[in-house]
Amino acid sequence: MLTSSEVSVSDSDLRRPLNVRAFVRRLAAARIGRTFNQYAESAVCRDRLGGYLERRREARYVLVGEAAGYRGARVSGIPFTSQRQLTGTGPAEATATIVQRTLDELGIADDVLLWNVVPSHPGTVGANRRPTTVEIRGGMPFLEELLVGRVPIAVGRVAHAVLGGEYVRHPSHGGAAEFTAGLLLSIQR
Repeated sequence: MLTSSEVSVSDSDLRRPLNVRAFVRRLAAARIGRTFNQYAESAVCRDRLGGYLERRREARYVLVGEAAGYRGARVSGIPFTSQRQLTGTGPAEATATIVQRTLDELGIADDVLLWNVVPSHPGTVGANRRPTTVEIRGGMPFLEELLVGRVPIAVGRVAHAVLGGEYVRHPSHGGAAEFTAGLLLSIQR
């Protein structure tokens, strides 16, 4: 778990801009355990992520999930987002649909950066698996860089174990209402 001193923000941190190109390049070159690195394999994923990070440069919150899903960021390149949401075709993903709808309903979509503890995909082309401790450690430098100057919101058990703080239930498997309620409480604090 990160300590409060590890996510605290100094004035110099607030002024340090994220070099998006370098960030995406480092992520594409990363080998995070046995995960599938969609950014290494796909220029489309790299380009989408770079554009997304630029658009969310001023986001106040980072909504942090467990890992890229096989129907989500593995294909789309953007956490909590499916290919269908971006293009109108391709696989849809239930969690992405719930998260995007909730952010829109709460009017905070532009103020939230979506990310995962493990930015690459643990699993296969048709299934997810829980990330290992090694994979979590491998994803942390990317998460830590994106947390600078932002308020983290942990979604699900893995993210909560890493970040601590308030627990927001993951929206999958019937958790949409609890996710929405937990997210609303987190942003009101």
